[in-house]
Amino acid sequence: MALSRCTPRVVAVSRRPRHVSSARRALVALVSLGVASGVATGGASVAGAASPVSSTVGPVVPYGAPIKPAVTPRGTRSFGTIVIAGSAVRSYQLYVPRSLPKRTAVPLLVALHGGLGSGSQFEQNSGFDGLAEANRFIVVYPNGTPIRRAAPNRLVWNGGGCCSVAAQDQNNVNDVGFISSLITKLEGQYHVDKSRVFATGHSNGAILAERLACQLSSKVVAIGVQAGDLFVNRCSMAQPVAALEIHGTQDQNIPLNGGYGPRSLTHSNFPPPVNGLKTIATQDACPSTPVTTSGSSNPSVHFQVWQPCNRGTVVEWATVTGANHAWMGHPASPGTQTLIGPPYMGFDSSAAVWSFVSAHPRR
Repeated sequence: MALSRCTPRVVAVSRRPRHVSSARRALVALVSLGVASGVATGGASVAGAASPVSSTVGPVVPYGAPIKPAVTPRGTRSFGTIVIAGSAVRSYQLYVPRSLPKRTAVPLLVALHGGLGSGSQFEQNSGFDGLAEANRFIVVYPNGTPIRRAAPNRLVWNGGGCCSVAAQDQNNVNDVGFISSLITKLEGQYHVDKSRVFATGHSNGAILAERLACQLSSKVVAIGVQAGDLFVNRCSMAQPVAALEIHGTQDQNIPLNGGYGPRSLTHSNFPPPVNGLKTIATQDACPSTPVTTSGSSNPSVHFQVWQPCNRGTVVEWATVTGANHAWMGHPASPGTQTLIGPPYMGFDSSAAVWSFVSAHPRR
């Protein structure tokens, strides 16, 4: 059913976890580029699942800021559409915390779901609403392009050379234009601090976030992603962008060293993910050689850091030994764990992302 342009509808925050309706649907989603099918919201875990590792109060990455742990989200969710160039109608959902200050400009986080996921799925899986409530920022979950009409909730992004129908010729869908228009719209509706507009994403969403760093640096100030890659032919930043990329050593969708992922259905030959960070570091005028640091109480987490960079930006590459493709630190359904393995719970990607990006406003 085609979407129509409408005023966003405000609904109650409370919601029930989504469950995969069949083993086949779960398999398609999980071996794709990014659906970890987490079902927790705002730090509340599903019955019988491990709690997310969201209790960290101090910085959780070497160049991150201290953050408050996630709390129960008590704000409002709204759903809206936006018309972009070419008359395409795109949709999104928005979370605005009840704790938002009335007179102070606040950060905006653009959260991009993985391949065959959706904004709703990533909202549930990541727990960003709870972090937004505690740390007083707005978070928006845009929706990608359906892989086909019969699968309206299986969405993909045009990250450049990936993925699926959204990027058949690298310019098939203008997702950069969509995110740019969405940011402009939200800046007009809310008191958004333009020096603190950030992007995050998982897998295919992380690939788009890295593309945004290259092609929308006039608006996106910093990115923090998990399981990403850079798939554009040319990266030319108008302004420096701080970047964090988190990657599990056992990721079988986007392998740590690049190549074909045995669990990926895209048949993409991925570049080594660290190469994207090297490109961003070059654009940021960072030193050519990163410094290796622990920066974490978990000995399985290792960081390479490029800094100092232009205008105070930092580029970080975090590898997590033993972690797979699933979004780290947040529970997953039993079906997910059967097919892709349990999410790595010793590192919270959501907390790490917010710790990093919040420490790097534009100077």
